[in-house]
Amino acid sequence: MTSPRSSTTPSPSITAVYDPSAEEPDHLSGASETTDAPEGLLDRIEAIRQLDETVDRAFDRIRGNPVADRAFYAITELGDFGLLWMLIGAVRALRGDEEIEEFVRLAVAMGVESVLVNGIIKTAFKRERPVTQQERPHNLRIPLTTSFPSGHASSAMTAAILLGQGRRTAPLYVALGLMVAFSRVYVRIHHASDVLGGLAVGAVLGKVATKIWPGPRGRR
Repeated sequence: MTSPRSSTTPSPSITAVYDPSAEEPDHLSGASETTDAPEGLLDRIEAIRQLDETVDRAFDRIRGNPVADRAFYAITELGDFGLLWMLIGAVRALRGDEEIEEFVRLAVAMGVESVLVNGIIKTAFKRERPVTQQERPHNLRIPLTTSFPSGHASSAMTAAILLGQGRRTAPLYVALGLMVAFSRVYVRIHHASDVLGGLAVGAVLGKVATKIWPGPRGRR
């Protein structure tokens, strides 16, 4: 009697084929995916992008000039923390009681401006500052805050309105404020649209301050 032959079918062999184009799972490869930081709202608006690039190219025509470099870097440093405006107010306060009141008003308004711009508006927009790989001709403090709006511009316009209220020298204060504001584009710390936004915020704050607290000249 012939024993039945075992009909065991051999299992097919599994051949692993390495495909170099296949991606390993992240948890196996140990490599992390790198993505570019998302653009901010303002950077996605083409008109604003073109404005920023146009103004930046215009400043390129004078960047590198030793006199222009020194002047713009100096005035942008004086604008740090509203130092320039507080110095002007302090010097004027030496003249008498009216100027002391205006200095106090200026200090209060600058404090409110700083909280509003640096603590609220910048946090809401979170815009990245311009990035430059070029070596700067002079030392410069790099702010930790985000880019929009420019705090130098907003404080400059707020101060210019308050310091110039009721004075024939008002246009000079505004001109000085504009120089401080646009120095931020020159030194590549802000986009032009950041500066324009800061000037607008400062203009509103300055006008509101003169209404709420007219000051000696505003009460005449």
